[in-house]
Amino acid sequence: MRTQVAIIGSGPAGLLLGQLLGRAGIDTIILERATREHVLSRIRAGVLERGTVRLLEEAGVGERLHREGLVHTGVELAFDGDRLRLDLEDLTGGASVTVYGQTEVTRDLMEARERAGWLTVFEAQDVEIHDVETPRPSVSFTAQDGRRTLACDFVAACDGFHGIGRRTVPERVLRCFERVYPFGWLGLLTDAPPATHELVYANHARGFALLSMRSPTRSRYYVQVPLETRVEEWSDERFFTELRRRLPDAIADGLPTTPSIEKSVAPLRSFVAEPMRFGSLFLAGDAAHIVPPTGAKGLNLAAGDVHYLSNGLIEHYRERSDAGLDRYSERALARVWKAERFSWWMTSMLHRFPEMDAFAERMQRAEFDHVVSVRSAAANVADNYVGLPF
Repeated sequence: MRTQVAIIGSGPAGLLLGQLLGRAGIDTIILERATREHVLSRIRAGVLERGTVRLLEEAGVGERLHREGLVHTGVELAFDGDRLRLDLEDLTGGASVTVYGQTEVTRDLMEARERAGWLTVFEAQDVEIHDVETPRPSVSFTAQDGRRTLACDFVAACDGFHGIGRRTVPERVLRCFERVYPFGWLGLLTDAPPATHELVYANHARGFALLSMRSPTRSRYYVQVPLETRVEEWSDERFFTELRRRLPDAIADGLPTTPSIEKSVAPLRSFVAEPMRFGSLFLAGDAAHIVPPTGAKGLNLAAGDVHYLSNGLIEHYRERSDAGLDRYSERALARVWKAERFSWWMTSMLHRFPEMDAFAERMQRAEFDHVVSVRSAAANVADNYVGLPF
């Protein structure tokens, strides 16, 4: 087997890269270890920055997004019952975000790839990446018909935090930065209309809470919990009782208890691997970085990586120039670290940490009051939330 760009992983990053390259006439094959059904069953967040929306339009998959996505022109922060609505349009000069589930982004991209007839190998097991420091890299894997080798010009590892891509980069080259937070998010998904029209991020003495949504009829709620929390310990009634305690009264009073269709606990982590290129191997998305979900940056950072990488690969094949590929890691990491900072700041301001004392609590309150009272501070939060340009 041979292709120009071998892509490992059929999540949004890998599929979006394949779509942009395919539309530019560049051949790709995607290797995915799971089944198609499993990939489409993953429940993920879906707050899309303006740049991500534009990139999906460029990829030719914007129609359903614009038909079903929820455009949000504001977001709300709450602190011990006090509320601040950030008017994103006003503070950024017209920008907004779009709520559209990551699963739906994946579905749109997957179906577009299938319509185009571009190959994805599902259930590709025991993937190994070879010879990325030579002009002839390859990827070997086990398919249903046996062991196969895929020769290629470049390898794009879009295979997540635990994938083979980053593990292929020698330790002598790779430098990793990490912060693991001492709590997680207990999330509940329910088939019920959202309690609010916009997302609400709340800091409370009992811990963080978030009101979010996936569609006009499906809601996603979160509460901060200890890392050792077991989902089985939380009935729907217990979850909603705790959620109401952490929300402003005006919101909590109108929040019904509705049956859950999924509950899970997600740990929070900040992580960056440098560099994002090793020879002909490129890391993108969660393979290179993780952000806590507080800033809604995970999928959007992956889209930024794909923007830089697809442009570099298209430039290589069309213009025989490697300038874009040579600067890929530098450009991507510059944006990654800004998003890491924003996500860390949101997490630090809105969560209760085990070691917090009275001084730390006052600092959190001062951060909130600063955003409330200083327009430039609010504008900075809004600019980061809708997404810095790439």
